[in-house]
Amino acid sequence: MAEIFSGSLPVGLIVLLFLALAIACGFEFVNGFHDTANAVATVIYTKSLKPVPSVVWSGICNFCGVFLGGIAVAIGIVNLLPVELLVSSGAGAGMAMVLALLIAAVIWNVGTWYFGIPASSSHTLIGAILGVGLANSMLPGHVFGSGVNWSKAGEIGLSLLISPLTGFTLAAVLLLVLKKLAPNPNLHREPEGDTPPPWWIRAILIFTCTGVSFAHGSNDGQKGVGLVMLILIGILPASYALNMDYSKAQIDEAHAISQELEAWVQRETTAQLVVPATLTSSSAPSLFATLKENLHAIQAKLAGKSSVEEIPKHERFEIRKNILLVTDAFNKLEKNKQLNLPEETMANLKAKLKVLRNITEYAPTWVIMAIALSLGIGTMIGWKRIVVTVGEKIGKSHLTYSQGAAAEMVAMSTIGLSSFLGLPVSTTHVLSSGVAGTMVAQKSGIQADVVKKIALAWVLTLPVSMLLSGSLFLLFRTILG
Repeated sequence: MAEIFSGSLPVGLIVLLFLALAIACGFEFVNGFHDTANAVATVIYTKSLKPVPSVVWSGICNFCGVFLGGIAVAIGIVNLLPVELLVSSGAGAGMAMVLALLIAAVIWNVGTWYFGIPASSSHTLIGAILGVGLANSMLPGHVFGSGVNWSKAGEIGLSLLISPLTGFTLAAVLLLVLKKLAPNPNLHREPEGDTPPPWWIRAILIFTCTGVSFAHGSNDGQKGVGLVMLILIGILPASYALNMDYSKAQIDEAHAISQELEAWVQRETTAQLVVPATLTSSSAPSLFATLKENLHAIQAKLAGKSSVEEIPKHERFEIRKNILLVTDAFNKLEKNKQLNLPEETMANLKAKLKVLRNITEYAPTWVIMAIALSLGIGTMIGWKRIVVTVGEKIGKSHLTYSQGAAAEMVAMSTIGLSSFLGLPVSTTHVLSSGVAGTMVAQKSGIQADVVKKIALAWVLTLPVSMLLSGSLFLLFRTILG
């Protein structure tokens, strides 16, 4: 951040930087109080914990989830964006992209929060990213729709259907199992006054509250980390395009790997006469040329360097760009089945590419801390609207101990499994529909009007966030140039 105070940056760019960082932290703050209900609604309405201790504990766990959860999710969300925008430096297309998707996500999140509707923040952000990609493809010189990851869009659309069904069914079944295994009628009645549930049910509910909060931080919080890094790279590429803490040994390893990969590209290019399946379409030669050109550029810029500081400032973003283009070309070759390689060779190539990307896939501690604080504090504020919807308005009766335990256990296990498998399942959808499932299993009924409003918000999340972000992107693109 020394560039900010050195006087080398225009005042307007500094203002833009702080505005963008404030919006990014604001997104995580809103995300915090919007998604608090996923963790605390059941512990509050089953009297396992009082409201203030429960939201404070959830906030702490969210903070820890961001701080200890790594940055894999952050990198994953960033990689949904069109590559041409990721390799655009300066405050033009890249900044228009980040501002558009952040503001669109905040608008939809605040709107659904205001009306107490538990919508998915993850789907909101992903919809905003898809909207930016679609809008970018509408600009001159582009093919409409080319900037959108349609396979990911299909996955998200499918998860919008599967998530509620999963939560509803599993929570209902688990409640019926609990009734069989623990027939004590006190477990299946609504709390009386402030009487807490039996110790083991209370322990389960507090444990699941902890697990959901930590998992939420390690998933949703990391998205904010990725967005902040995009802002910093766009405005301060000399300081943030590459990991400034990279050691000489790591630089030497990256240089050696780029040499190995270029040699592999050369072999595959010349081997096409022997193994024609390796190059199966007219696009493959150009992709191999992209690989060779950018790998050679990486070698030249890293050669003889003992630290990132020794790399000229104007070359640091170029190295990042080279690495992104190498990754994109390889992914396209693999996706289009234009590589005819043994499984072991493919795994080895992917491992080498991952090591090469390490110099770009990082986040400074202060960025992680800022997002962790934003999410943690947001979790403790403004939680009541959606918590009341989940606890009181989905079903016609008060949440019982066993209902709370069933819904929260399903939410925690689902988010853990989906994170492990990389599946885009919304915890918000799973928990809300899980509460509805327990109400049906309990034969206490659901409030149809409220459920319809929630379902409508879920259906509208993707198209509305795409429309908002796409429109804002085109506006900011015109303003920022």
